[in-house]
Amino acid sequence: MSTTGQLTIGIDIGGTKIAGGVVAPDGQVLTLTRADTPAYDATRTRGVIVDMIRELGAAHQVTAVGVGAAGWIDATRDRVRFAPHLAWRDEPLRDHVAAAVGLPVAVENDANAAAWAEFRFGAGQAAGESMALITVGTGIGGGLILGGRLLRGAHGFAGEPGHQLAVPDGLPCGCGRRGCLEQYASGQALVRLAQQAAVEQPAAAEGLLELAGGSPEQITGPLVTTAARAGDKLAREAFEQIGWWLGSCLADLVQLLDPRLLVVGGGVAEAGELLLAPARDAYQRALSQRGELPAASIRPAQLGNVAGVVGAADLARELI
Repeated sequence: MSTTGQLTIGIDIGGTKIAGGVVAPDGQVLTLTRADTPAYDATRTRGVIVDMIRELGAAHQVTAVGVGAAGWIDATRDRVRFAPHLAWRDEPLRDHVAAAVGLPVAVENDANAAAWAEFRFGAGQAAGESMALITVGTGIGGGLILGGRLLRGAHGFAGEPGHQLAVPDGLPCGCGRRGCLEQYASGQALVRLAQQAAVEQPAAAEGLLELAGGSPEQITGPLVTTAARAGDKLAREAFEQIGWWLGSCLADLVQLLDPRLLVVGGGVAEAGELLLAPARDAYQRALSQRGELPAASIRPAQLGNVAGVVGAADLARELI
């Protein structure tokens, strides 16, 4: 059936926020809404999603729903097997939501959904048929496009660079392992590094502490970004550290998959060159042994915080 003119809903579930929107076939978001994520209560989280879909569907004639969730989604795209930052454990999300709203529903990993959106409508339009997206937010996510198709893997769990080992027996991760990349290159890592620096070097962190009301515990990611843009040395060093880890991860992806393009998105990536400059430097250093061999360029994502909504909605068109 042709999808021309047909509208779908995309829901993007993160560890702190849920976003939902009605999306046209060309990727345009017609309506957007947000709500807090009750992350430690699976039933309440599902209720917020259902209420959001009903609200959006009351204002537009929609034909399907795509839900992007931060976690491991099985290959049938119906169940959240595990979500490090949410309470879902083997959650039959598709069936619960579809029964409540009376529409076809597809469940997808949130970073996969964002990758598909960037590939179809954003920075990845110049990628040909291969692209990798890394999302740097509260955690680290990823999505892989090979041969013009979203790579999900045999069990649906492909594209999780945030949980590859970075430091043997390193910091504990929400997934149950220790030393995952997510603990060194994510938004939570940025905040941890800035808070530690403020405790250990309060005089050097004067500007950052002033923004946080004098309390290291009140330092947040946006405050670190604000301080770094104002030239705060410790804030910039925190970005340099997570940028180094990010660049190393991107180099590993190139060695393994050789995509045409690397796209970096997510909330922390909105800091722009504060993150991307040290990431590019680490990336180039890590690939220096390749000499003059071509390698993927690194570009910032274009769609910002609506990428997950747009991608989930577009993937839902497969159900129409």
